[in-house]
Amino acid sequence: MTLQDVAKRYAVAVSPAIRALIDPADPADPIARQFLPDVAELTVTPDELADPIADEVHAPLKGVVHRHPDRVLLKAVNACPVYCRFCFRREMVGPGKGALSPSELADALAYIRSRPEIWEVILTGGDPFILSPRRIRQITQALADTGHVKIMRWHSRVPVVEPENVTNELAAALIAPGVTAWVAIHANHPRELTGDARAAIARLAQAGACLVSQTVLLKGVNDDVETLACLMRAFVEAGVKPYYLHHPDLARGTSHFRLGIEEGLALTRELRARISGLAQPLYVLDLPGGHGKVPLDSRNVEKTAAGHRIRDLAGCWHDYPPLHPA
Repeated sequence: MTLQDVAKRYAVAVSPAIRALIDPADPADPIARQFLPDVAELTVTPDELADPIADEVHAPLKGVVHRHPDRVLLKAVNACPVYCRFCFRREMVGPGKGALSPSELADALAYIRSRPEIWEVILTGGDPFILSPRRIRQITQALADTGHVKIMRWHSRVPVVEPENVTNELAAALIAPGVTAWVAIHANHPRELTGDARAAIARLAQAGACLVSQTVLLKGVNDDVETLACLMRAFVEAGVKPYYLHHPDLARGTSHFRLGIEEGLALTRELRARISGLAQPLYVLDLPGGHGKVPLDSRNVEKTAAGHRIRDLAGCWHDYPPLHPA
């Protein structure tokens, strides 16, 4: 097994901003671990899934995932400027997978427009910030024109990995009367929040977007309380409210990134004792099968001899497997 084999199976791309952060002298560099391919990705454990949170099961048409009554995902594009080695959509994204065609996007917007119960649209993918400001503005205006969509939430790595592409024009394209723009900024290590990244974040805030964070808890990247504390404080200093700390999903070829739930709970409880409430993320697991996110430090989680039992928001219990040795 070689790195070429990894690249044949999963997309690989590293932006100049990320390449500049990698320390070639450090074999355990946490930035390199997130973005550079590893032959460990070719090891697939029995509990790993091609679609770990069941996007396809809840997709009424191409580009739309409707898992919850009041909100949908709109996957307008299936490519990214970088490809995280732990990505839960790694089987679905990559070069050549592109954006929705004009007719597919029109169908997706028509679906949203026809359902007045949809209050929030979450733009994801892929990374929607690789779209041009013109395309972003068109989507923003189309959703604002529905009258019932009030929240647009954009999930993006671009402010961190290609901060120069968060222009004033792009930031302004997120804003329209009648809807509130939120941007969920993905970073996993404090070194990612460079001066350029903070400037990009400031441009989003100055345009009127509300900012939250998302982070994945990753072995060898941020699985110690000092790193997590520095990251969450850095978010707050940049005007970004810590939101989700994700337990890693059961995506194929990612077992070398996963910690056990008990390890994650110990870390987050120590984090809670160390830092301001303003800097606290919610530690969640997106249940396999598309049953939604569950806070892990709650009565919805029970340890068992075979792993854990986790109760979804509908009150149903699901078995979750123990940590598989990497």
